[in-house]
Amino acid sequence: MIRKIVFYPDPVLRQMGEEITEVTSEIRELADDMVETMYDAHGVGLAAQQVGEALQLAVVDVSHDEECVSYVRVNGEETTLAEICPLVFINPKVEPLGKKEADQEGCLSFPDIRSDILRSGEVKATVETLDGETLVIETDGLFARAIQHEVDHLFGKLFIDRMSSVRKMALKKQLKEMRDSYA
Repeated sequence: MIRKIVFYPDPVLRQMGEEITEVTSEIRELADDMVETMYDAHGVGLAAQQVGEALQLAVVDVSHDEECVSYVRVNGEETTLAEICPLVFINPKVEPLGKKEADQEGCLSFPDIRSDILRSGEVKATVETLDGETLVIETDGLFARAIQHEVDHLFGKLFIDRMSSVRKMALKKQLKEMRDSYA
C-alpha cells in the first residue's frame, strides 16, 4: 500500500526513531509499504518518519544504476547492488569513512528542493534486517550517500541541517512557505 509522504515541517520528521526490538507483522507491512511508496515517488530511500512513524526503519534502493558505486561489501564479501537492494534495515549504526564530498541531494519530504550536501564518500553501516540478521555494509557513491541521508532521518536530522548557511538563506522563502502551508 502506498502511504502518504510527510512533508516539512511536520514534527514527526524531527523525532528520534524508536529502536525496533521486535519485528512484528505490522513492522513487516510498514516496510513493504515503504518500499512501494519509495518506488511510487521515484525516490532512492525512505525513512519511517517520512510516512509518519518515529521508528528506526528505513529502505534504500539505488540498484537502478550499478555505476553509482565502485564497491559494495556485505560482511566482508563483495556483492552487487542488485543482490542487496532494496535494502530494508532497522537500528542502524553508521561509521563515516573517507573524505567528505559534496553532491546533489533531494528529499521526498522537501519536494522541489535540491542542494549540494557534504557527506562522507564512504560508509560502514551496521544494520539489522527484518529477519534478525546483522549486516555490515561497506560502500561508497550514491549508496553511501543514501544510507547516510536515511539514517539522519531516523535520528531527527534533515538534509537542510547539512546545507551551507548561504544555501539555507537562498531557500529561506521557500522553507517559510512550506512552514506556512503546514500550519
